[in-house]
Amino acid sequence: RKPRKTLPTLLGKTQINLFFENSTRTQASFEIAGKRLGAMVVNMAVKTSSLSKGETLIDTAATLNAMQPDVIIVRHGAAGAVELLSQKVECAVVNAGDGAHEHPTQALLDALTIRHHKGMLAGLKVAICGDIANSRVARSNLALLGALNVRTRVIAPKTLLPTGIENLCTEVFTDMEQGLDGVDVVMMLRLQKERTSNSLIPSEREYYRFYGLDEKKLKFAKPDAIIMHPGPMNRGVEIDPAVADSPMSVITDQVEMGVAVRMAVLDALLNKGLVSNEGSEQ
Repeated sequence: RKPRKTLPTLLGKTQINLFFENSTRTQASFEIAGKRLGAMVVNMAVKTSSLSKGETLIDTAATLNAMQPDVIIVRHGAAGAVELLSQKVECAVVNAGDGAHEHPTQALLDALTIRHHKGMLAGLKVAICGDIANSRVARSNLALLGALNVRTRVIAPKTLLPTGIENLCTEVFTDMEQGLDGVDVVMMLRLQKERTSNSLIPSEREYYRFYGLDEKKLKFAKPDAIIMHPGPMNRGVEIDPAVADSPMSVITDQVEMGVAVRMAVLDALLNKGLVSNEGSEQ
């Protein structure tokens, strides 16, 4: 780990964080990334803005565009909302998660975390486990890791598998122990309670019994496998606390990688990659 450095390559740039959904890691990560690059970061309080008075997303976009920001970071509960907003503004827009559709920077930081610990990506076996149907993290990771020649597989009960999932990954499993057999990376996902109904699983207790990652199930993965989770974690539901806090867990590393990745994304969009070039020299 290197000492944190402020690289003021985005001095004079304005970054607006517009989060329609609650966020801890992603919003804080983007804010820290922008500030470390010297940008002026504005966090929009959606609940106290005109949006709470019935203003439409398009009108909000027009208002923000008139303020001439350089980049807007957007998280929204509806799939496609970020794309819609991007068509109404003249600045760069970064998707920080839209519904169950995509979460691009999460996939980037996950790939970087895997490469950091495994030294490569191509040929690795990565199991993504949990609520696949409602997870934007799963979709973005399957797209990116597949493009990088990673052998991806998903593990979930049938009720939490989306239609056509077999076209997005190498293998599909409904049995946790079979799915974890010989994998290099175990990526756990939380149950998306805000996007689904309780009828899709018998109970959280039953879900943990069959799909919660505990030490017994983890033994089916490779001895040097790493454990990942995008957060927030539901301990005792999709992952056992002992596993989440074990030496095999790289969950806090994912958070650290998130700042670096988002700095790189902002720099690539606004400053033509000067940070990554300087970083390679330092």
